Amino acid sequence: MTNVLARRGRASAYKIVMLQAAIVGGTSILLFVMWGVQYGLSALAGGLIAVLPNFVFATLAFSHAGASASGKVVKSLFLGEAVKLLLTIVLFAIALGLLKMDFGPLIATYALGIFVPWTAPLYFKQN
Repeated sequence: MTNVLARRGRASAYKIVMLQAAIVGGTSILLFVMWGVQYGLSALAGGLIAVLPNFVFATLAFSHAGASASGKVVKSLFLGEAVKLLLTIVLFAIALGLLKMDFGPLIATYALGIFVPWTAPLYFKQN
């Protein structure tokens, strides 16, 4: 039973991550077409900084489910959030420090990627 619950939660989280990836990918393509390669790559980097940590969180957080595994559920949520935060910091450091991405499109697309899960109930019917 717990595997079924974990799978169902992970599938819902992955749907949100895929929506997030589609929106930031489309935005990156739009910025690439309108303002060139550097803006498009910076927007893509910002989108990846939003999407990749959320994917990792979804994978770790929904590895356990059920009342009998409540301790494991709490630990996996905390571990997922810690890894998500550390990965976000590392990816920002790489994008801004090593790759010298443009700050505007990077932050704008990151913010858009962060905003998508907040609006997810508008896109998906809850069962």
